[in-house]
Amino acid sequence: MLRDIAHRLPADLLSAFALLSRLPLPDHRGTGAASAWAWPLVGAVLGALGAALAASAQWLGVTPGVTAALVLGLAAMLTGGLHEDGLSDSADGLYGGWTRERRLEIMKDSRVGSYGVLALVLVTLARWSALTALLVHGAYGPALVAAGAMSRAPMALVMSLLPNARTEGLSHATGRPGPATALTGLALAVAIGAVLTGWSVVPMTFAALAVTLWLAVSALRRIGGQTGDILGATQQLAELACLAVLSVRA
Repeated sequence: MLRDIAHRLPADLLSAFALLSRLPLPDHRGTGAASAWAWPLVGAVLGALGAALAASAQWLGVTPGVTAALVLGLAAMLTGGLHEDGLSDSADGLYGGWTRERRLEIMKDSRVGSYGVLALVLVTLARWSALTALLVHGAYGPALVAAGAMSRAPMALVMSLLPNARTEGLSHATGRPGPATALTGLALAVAIGAVLTGWSVVPMTFAALAVTLWLAVSALRRIGGQTGDILGATQQLAELACLAVLSVRA
């Protein structure tokens, strides 16, 4: 497995960044779900860019609350709001319909309903609150990188464990990573978290996996599997869980 990853490293990294970010990259041939092991690296880089912005804002005397808002805004820009869109669509679909077909139809609708608005506002507010606390304590740099990495690994786990709920869409087009690929990504994320946050990686990992399990079970029961929207919601909830744990331990 490791030898295979080393052979595909350049293509997998380009594919992972192209899928999960809007960073300008050279044209490449995507490797789809095979690159899922590298998704935590994308999260770590995006988290590092957020940390750099936070450091610059703090140096200029910007307040922690405004700095946190700037960092969250940058994160949304760097991903094209991909995960936030998934969170709102998932909330609308999972809780706004009575049948599997209707829920999937709602999730595909570009309009945002009340459940989606509430989920997006509440989760973003919670992320802002946790990040503000980390900024106040000066512990934001490692936290942003570690949370960025840890929040991308659960997406591959959900893709590996749950079937596609529909025969179209981004998740279906990307394919399903094998268990070994998903677990390699998780191990990589935990390693990054351990280096940056020490033993805090243990509760952070459990918290991220707990919210992932809850969402995965909900998706399986209500729509019969996962979609790209479910994966986006997974990232948002896992990131919130990581930041919340780290803010308590700051």
